[in-house]
Amino acid sequence: MSIQTPENDLQTEGRIIRRARFYDLTAMLMSLGHEGALRQETVARAGVQPGQQVLDVGCGTGALTLGAARQAGAAGHVSGIDASPEMIQAARRKAARAGAEVTFRAGLIERLEFPDRSFDVVLSSLMMHHLNDDLRRRGLLEIRRVLKPGGRVFIVDFNGQGGAGLHSLVARLGHAGRPAEKWDVTELPSLLAEAGFVDLARGPMSMRGVDFASGQTPR
Repeated sequence: MSIQTPENDLQTEGRIIRRARFYDLTAMLMSLGHEGALRQETVARAGVQPGQQVLDVGCGTGALTLGAARQAGAAGHVSGIDASPEMIQAARRKAARAGAEVTFRAGLIERLEFPDRSFDVVLSSLMMHHLNDDLRRRGLLEIRRVLKPGGRVFIVDFNGQGGAGLHSLVARLGHAGRPAEKWDVTELPSLLAEAGFVDLARGPMSMRGVDFASGQTPR
């Protein structure tokens, strides 16, 4: 049995977004209205199936988590964690309004409070750029630990391409609250390999300036 850290006592070196009240509006603006489509695409391309156990790391107010829950269905279960208790409170309210059976808890990617081999799929959307290199490495090791053999991690984040122009700049500033460090999702495949993932892949998402990186745990 895991021991859960009180939600207001979380300590992390990563950035924490606490303005949950404005988060959904910011997400809509930064994506130029494509945020909902990006969430749907993420769930579909991650291969979430009915009956699966899914974890959304850095869930914010729960939009992606709820999309995954709809796909996993009544036979599955989806959990979402975020370092911000304010985001978790907003996500719980959103789930209650939707009548969705989703577990939200405040938690850290570098210290996932779940047993080994708990999940079929782990998702992360526009969160990795908030972490430093050490936290990314520790977080990916934790993700591998909680994934079942053959489980999949699917991560969406900025691709750092200059061609994204103003859209990418607005997205970075709007999501992070301040300019992001010089890191982007193109560096993830090597980190995934370092953490022991196989069947690595990376490619563009439909939203400009955003890519995915994915991998599986060995069977």
